[in-house]
Amino acid sequence: MLTALLLLLAGCSSTPVSRPAQTTSASRPVDRSVSTIQVPSEDRQEVVLYALSLLDVNYQFGGANPEAGLDCSGLVYFIYKNALGVKLPHNAAEIARLSRPVERQNLQAGDLVFFNTLGRPYSHVGVYIGDNKFVHAPSSKGHIKVESLNSPWFAARFEGGRSLMATN
Repeated sequence: MLTALLLLLAGCSSTPVSRPAQTTSASRPVDRSVSTIQVPSEDRQEVVLYALSLLDVNYQFGGANPEAGLDCSGLVYFIYKNALGVKLPHNAAEIARLSRPVERQNLQAGDLVFFNTLGRPYSHVGVYIGDNKFVHAPSSKGHIKVESLNSPWFAARFEGGRSLMATN
């Protein structure tokens, strides 16, 4: 069962790009006090509403638009591009590199949650919507849906929360 779940999630992130020299030896994104990209925090609601509007859109490996389908990083790319005009990479690890860390208990709607689903850090990403829930594109035979961070499967693979939102 675990192997089947891993295979289903294997396609959720786009082909990895080479890691920049700025990463640590543990292959984790460099923590920064100020993100490369800063989105006004009042735009959090817009991110959440856009994410929820994409529920039930089909998954498509490498997908970056709802008509063709979306993968996990394509979902985040599409939301931030269309809701806020921010162009992100179409790669979960690269999105993590551009964002700043947020402790799980400090996550706010519109932040991003990352998981290790492929045996490498930050291989899956979703949009946090509050109440320990997130929107993501889960698998090659699925569709965009809401999941709980408390789900045993996701809790075991949680890498951390990160944010593109400006700090208040």
